[in-house]
Amino acid sequence: MPFAGIEQPKTIVLNETYRLRKYDGSYEQALAGYQDPVVYQNSEGIFDPARMPDLGYVRGMFRYLDSAGELYFIEALENGEYVAVGDVTAKPENPPIAIWYPRHRGKGLGFLAMQAVIERLRATGCRRITGSTVYTWNAASLALHKKLGFSVVAQTENEYILEKEL
Repeated sequence: MPFAGIEQPKTIVLNETYRLRKYDGSYEQALAGYQDPVVYQNSEGIFDPARMPDLGYVRGMFRYLDSAGELYFIEALENGEYVAVGDVTAKPENPPIAIWYPRHRGKGLGFLAMQAVIERLRATGCRRITGSTVYTWNAASLALHKKLGFSVVAQTENEYILEKEL
């Protein structure tokens, strides 16, 4: 339980098509998503196809995220069933989000998921999100963060660092 004394919701409804579902330990379903070069570059900043993540990498990443915050699968209702199409973690420092499949990108899903993370963090008593890192080549993520009210507080050669008061 990342937030002492606060139970993580099993689901958070985003709209009639999308929801967040509490991570249940089944990290295997994320492997295909993180092997998409776009997801991997925007998530980890790695462009080398020889360094694509394997199942052990995804397992370690999900273990860390689950211990550092509230990890959720982003799910889409497809053919009457919810299927995982990404992940997001509610944590006060650098909350990560990944939309694994192109068919779900550019439709406002990232905005809905991060908006839910912001509301969840407020509900846990967090007052600020710090250290949100966006790679300089990821214009969509930078636009998303700015739309949600984040401000750029620092920049390196490859990263913007953003914060948001809650």
